[in-house]
Order: sequence, then structure tokens, then C-alpha cells
Amino acid sequence: MKAIGVIKGQLHDIELPQPQAAARDLIVKVEAISVNPVDYKQRKGAPQNGETTVLGWDVAGTVVSVGSDASLFKPGDQVYYAGSLVRPGANSELHAVDERIVGRKPSTLDFAHAAALPLTSITAWEALIDRLGIARNGDDAGKTLLVIGGAGGVGSIAIQLAKKLLRLKVIATASRPASAEWCRALGADEIVDHSGDIPAQLKAMGRDSVDFILCLNDLDQHFAAMAEAIAPQGSICAIVRNEQPLPMDLLFVKSARFVFELMFTRSMFGTTDMLEQHNLLNEVAGLIDEGILKTTVGQDGGKISADNISRAHATLESGRTIGKIVLSGF
Repeated sequence: MKAIGVIKGQLHDIELPQPQAAARDLIVKVEAISVNPVDYKQRKGAPQNGETTVLGWDVAGTVVSVGSDASLFKPGDQVYYAGSLVRPGANSELHAVDERIVGRKPSTLDFAHAAALPLTSITAWEALIDRLGIARNGDDAGKTLLVIGGAGGVGSIAIQLAKKLLRLKVIATASRPASAEWCRALGADEIVDHSGDIPAQLKAMGRDSVDFILCLNDLDQHFAAMAEAIAPQGSICAIVRNEQPLPMDLLFVKSARFVFELMFTRSMFGTTDMLEQHNLLNEVAGLIDEGILKTTVGQDGGKISADNISRAHATLESGRTIGKIVLSGF
């Protein structure tokens, strides 16, 4: 089968054997993918000894066969999912994935627009509801959420979930007119510029603090500003790791909570609640089909090939991407 492999840090069009299904696996015909920062980070960290690595953690496709113990899907079902870091990625014509982290594709979307959703939807949902503990039943309605990096893939979904499902007051950061307009169109109530003094901009709006903060980029740069902006007993979640030791003592007097979110944790460790990602993706599909949420495609990257994926990686590395980049077909 056709695939795109990383060999010594470079992407190449290659041929691989077809995958075999484990007991709870699906074999999926990959119809469309999207790229994420994890892709280029994994490419840079790939072995330099000539070993081939396959990337890709956003998929929409069609089930072609199922493992002996699989019960959630059948051949012909249209699905979407984000896969696992400890298994081969999905930049290939066929892909094996555990059914417990797979959801039914939104029926109102084509494969390309569905492929933009899984990784960012899982990340945003888990960050807001599981990690920050924002009440799904509306008990936190009216509280304030600051989203640092609102125009990217996760921010684009987080703004919608926070505004339309959790009924929060959403403040998003954006540094350009185009990204600011994108955030407003998704539901952000107010915009601040993350290249400037975030706490000062909040104060200029009449806000001394915010109840929740979701940090989607450059944790080291923004940590002090978040510590200043968070409300007493507030909560901060980051989806990116720090490069330097964090001054956690800045949170002490506020009894503020800090937590990380990595959507791959469940699949990496085979946690007992892996099925929650199946349930989550099905719920997101329902919200899409009801018109409550919308897909966040920002750019069509063309066919799935080494050259096109390389260009998509370069665009992501520029740090100026709005929405998601999707690719379809081989």
C-alpha cells in the first residue's frame, strides 16, 4: 500500500505491507487526513538510522475490516479518529486503529472536513471538561475563559465548545487581524494580543482576572502572565510542555490549579477509560450534525503525498496557521 514515511527526518512516498488487525482493531481505508504540530515534532524526533516512521494523527475514512473482538463498527462504516503515538500513524492507504478511540464520522461532513476535527476536538474537550473541570451541565455558565492561541486548530474548537456548549465568556488571543476575525466568527467575545501584555489588556477591558485559562502555545513565555491573570482558586491547563522549569510559586497565593492535557495519554497507556474517546467523538459528531459546532478547515493541502505534507509541516512551523490543513486521497 502507498504510505508517506519519515526517513532520517525527511518525508518520502513509500510502499508498505497492509496492516493486520489486532483483536479490537479496525482496518480503515484512509480517505483524508489533517496535520498537527505533533506531526512535525515527531518528524524531527524520528530515528536517524534509516528506520522508517509513519506519522499522521487525524483521520477520516471507511472501515474495511474488523478484529475478532471488535463490536463498535462494521465494514462500510464511515469513521474519524486521532490514533495513538505508540502505533504507526495514518499517513497510509490503510490504517489499523483500536476501535475504542474511534468515532462515527459526522454525517453532514465530507471526509476532508471531518478529518480536521478528531485530535483538536478530543484535546479541547478533555482540556475544558476533564482537566479544567468546567461543568458540562451549565453550572459554570457566565464564567470567563482565556484561550491563548485562539486561531489554531485546538483553539478553534475550544472557543466553540466553551461558548456554545459550556456557555462561558470567551476571551481569545490573536496577534493579527485575520486571526482575530477568525476567533470572533467562532464565538470569542473579546480579543487580546498575545504578543503584548495580556494582564494589562484584560485590565483595560475591566477584567482583573479570569476564571479559567487554556494555554495552547509557548507555555514558558506566557506562564507569568497567566499566573497574574488567573483568578484566586482558578484553573490553568496547558497542552504544550515547558522547556524551562516553571515558577510554580507564582500560583501559590492564589491557590490556583495547573494541569496538563495530552489527548494521547489514554491510548499510550491503555487506560481503562479509553472508550471515553469513542463516546466523546460520537458526541462531537452529533453537535456538528446539529449545527452547534462547525469544522475548522483553514486550508486544503491537496493530495496525500510527501511533498504536500512537507509543505503543510512548514506552514505549521511558521506559527501563523489559521484553522486546520487537510489533505485527501492518494
